[in-house]
Amino acid sequence: MEKPKSIFKKTVKHPLGLIGFIIVSLFFVMGLLGNLITPDKTSNSNLINLPIALLKPMSKIQMFKVENPIQKSFFDAWINGQNEPIYNIAINAYSIKNDSIRLSLYYPEKTITETICISKLPAPYKIEEQTFLLGTDGFGRDVYSRIVLGSRVSLAVGIVAVLVSLFLIGTALGLIAGYYRGKTDIAISWFINVIWSLPSMLLVAAISFALGKGFWQIFVAIGISSWVEVARVVRGQVFSLREKEFIQAAKVLGYSPFRIMFRHLLPNLKSTLIVLAISVFGSAILLESGLSFLGFGIAPPAPSWGMMVKENYPYIMWDNAYLAIVPGFVIMLLVMGFNFLGIALRDALDIHLK
Repeated sequence: MEKPKSIFKKTVKHPLGLIGFIIVSLFFVMGLLGNLITPDKTSNSNLINLPIALLKPMSKIQMFKVENPIQKSFFDAWINGQNEPIYNIAINAYSIKNDSIRLSLYYPEKTITETICISKLPAPYKIEEQTFLLGTDGFGRDVYSRIVLGSRVSLAVGIVAVLVSLFLIGTALGLIAGYYRGKTDIAISWFINVIWSLPSMLLVAAISFALGKGFWQIFVAIGISSWVEVARVVRGQVFSLREKEFIQAAKVLGYSPFRIMFRHLLPNLKSTLIVLAISVFGSAILLESGLSFLGFGIAPPAPSWGMMVKENYPYIMWDNAYLAIVPGFVIMLLVMGFNFLGIALRDALDIHLK
């Protein structure tokens, strides 16, 4: 059995594996940092600013900002975002006279001014030029910030799906069915085929209806529906492995079925399970995006890439088609990265190619 370090080297030396590793690593780092690297550091990057709605990518706007004096701890802000600022106003120009600051507000078709008493502000103000890398949506929210936080949702869905399918349901049922055969195999195979025959989207939608909308509910729903492929593949692999000499020797020595399955059969399925994990990861991301597009996924205002495509779909026929194209592109890019990584891992672990 090869060492993990050797497998990693072979994977990143593979042209597709290197591309996939870079893409997946980039999204993992982006999701891990989250609010630390987003211009909009509020919860869910949901800071609405209607006057600057539908800005083009790379637009630069002067912003008058007064941060909320009640700041969260570093850990809380990293996970949930900071409190919304007291002022976050887009301006064209400003002037200061005595204790007042006069702001010319940013409105595309008219001139509006507002005067604010500086001494009455609860915190120091600042005026800075903000660049909206990917523009703003119809509510004036920063698209780049929501794309970054949306990566957390997609990656978390994939992790939960892998944990459920590989470590909780799929692998266990596949091992039991393949090892015991007989009536046990017939019963488990019947159950697998019943779940397999149901469309994944409909199954997850039904589970979501039963559990209700929410962050963890959609994770559980996708995890429960993603174990079938793993169970089928593991069952088939165990069928061939259980007749090998080392398994027969373990039976002769009187080892328990549990020890044989988890100490002797499972380690020999490592290569298969790694490739399956990559496949399940990509499929779960696509499934969550599809559900969010249909309105069965993460509830707004949580930033989900599928929900962003749905919200901005009407702009496809206008000059702002990029609002729907950008989240669709990052979905495609991340799934493509996992597919490339899966191909490289398959080649690195396939003994017939050595």
